[in-house]
Amino acid sequence: MIPGEQPDLSALPPETSPVKRRLASQHVRDARDRLTSTSGTRPAFDYELLRQYAQNRLSASLVILLLVATIGFLSSLWTGAVTAGAWTASVLVIHAVIVTKCKQFLELPMSSIDARAWRLRFIILDLFYGLAWMFILIHPVGTDESSGTFMLFVMLLVVAVSSMLASSLPIAAFAATFPVTAAIALDFALQGALRDYILAIMAITAQGYFAVLAYRLYSTTLATLEARAEKDALIGELEQAKMISDEARQRAEAANISKSRFLAQMSHELRTPLNAILGFSEVMKTEVFGEHSVAAYKEYSGDIHTSGVHLLGLINEILDLSRIEAGRYELNEESVSLMGIAEDCHHLLKLRATARGITMHEVYEPDLPRLWADERALRQICLNLLSNSIKFTPQGGEIWLKVGWTASGGQYMSVKDTGAGIPEEEIPVVLASFGQGSNSIKSAEQGAGLGLPIAKSLVDLHGGTFTLKSKLRIGTEVIVTFPPERVVAAMAPMKEDAPPIAPAPGEPILNSEERRRLSRRPLFRAGT
Repeated sequence: MIPGEQPDLSALPPETSPVKRRLASQHVRDARDRLTSTSGTRPAFDYELLRQYAQNRLSASLVILLLVATIGFLSSLWTGAVTAGAWTASVLVIHAVIVTKCKQFLELPMSSIDARAWRLRFIILDLFYGLAWMFILIHPVGTDESSGTFMLFVMLLVVAVSSMLASSLPIAAFAATFPVTAAIALDFALQGALRDYILAIMAITAQGYFAVLAYRLYSTTLATLEARAEKDALIGELEQAKMISDEARQRAEAANISKSRFLAQMSHELRTPLNAILGFSEVMKTEVFGEHSVAAYKEYSGDIHTSGVHLLGLINEILDLSRIEAGRYELNEESVSLMGIAEDCHHLLKLRATARGITMHEVYEPDLPRLWADERALRQICLNLLSNSIKFTPQGGEIWLKVGWTASGGQYMSVKDTGAGIPEEEIPVVLASFGQGSNSIKSAEQGAGLGLPIAKSLVDLHGGTFTLKSKLRIGTEVIVTFPPERVVAAMAPMKEDAPPIAPAPGEPILNSEERRRLSRRPLFRAGT
């Protein structure tokens, strides 16, 4: 985009409205700054450019002092000591005034500085500085070739130094160098010789070269200031975004606390009447106090009991998910058999699968050691996975339940079915809380969408991995793996008549009861 040109915001897509707002605000800010600035740049840039000019002058004050003293001494060889001394003193006075004004500028606060007035001061001082050099260079120093070479050399030196020092103020650099160059070129041209014409052209060419170089330095400085201002603006936006994010996080935490309190209170308020409903409906269903006069009442009682059990299970699932999300779900870890839990869950749901015409297969690897895990959590994981497979597998389908070793030395549990499958784009949806796929919505047995999220969260609490693979109209497979660190290998108990083992130096001496207790403690297999 050309500098100063308004950006074409209509070319941006509709979803980039924040980018549009940012570009529009930046364009308005730049236009306002250009109108209020005296140099065509931002007001903050005006101050920075003046500040850099003052710092350059102060840092090179000693170099300028030595340069003036050297040129004054050399010029005294042609002009005499009095003339050279007077010129040296006048230049040093101008240099001292420049240094004093630069120090005064740097000591003032930014809010009290008038950029226009200070820029004019610096330009006038540089003009006087250039005129002073012009007087010593156009003074007749002789007619030989050495005097012309000396004048050209001094002119190039003065122009180069002044262009570098005043590069942040191009007008000041021009005021300090143009009088010197013009006087030298005019002096050479008035001599009338071919050699003098060549020297005049060289002087003008050198002036143009250093002017372009000074402008390049000015452009580089201005680009650096713009990049720094943009960086500061981005940092400010990031800090503002962080503040907004922190506020949103605090509100989310407050909402989470409120949700936890609500669920804790409602769990008690819901379970108390629900227990009564389950108890009395079971009494009525089993006809403890006598048969119903109307046979339909027994069926209604069974429906009430079944609905109550379903509602209780849904409440428990919501509470479990809430505790997991809040980080308050504590694992009651012990040594359990993953294969035994899988067998129990298979036996529990086999009748339900058979009633739906589904065949269930079991594939277990022999001699699997025990796992250090929460038995209730593993049982809930297995039941949720099997229930989902039974729910979405049509009549005549098959389900495989597998338990075995992983390649890294851990253990896995796999549930695979020949159901309708899940579209690939819906897998993140079904793994989210209360998420349901299109097949679940069309199914007659719609759930709350908590089975898979709870199972995945419980697997994560154990440090395992939860992998869901599915193809539409082919089937779904869920693989749950547990790390090798949770595989337990128990040592054989020590015999009572075994000879005592001498403790190593520094180890405590244990009695027989302590050794027996340690021998029964499970040891973890090192992870690979």
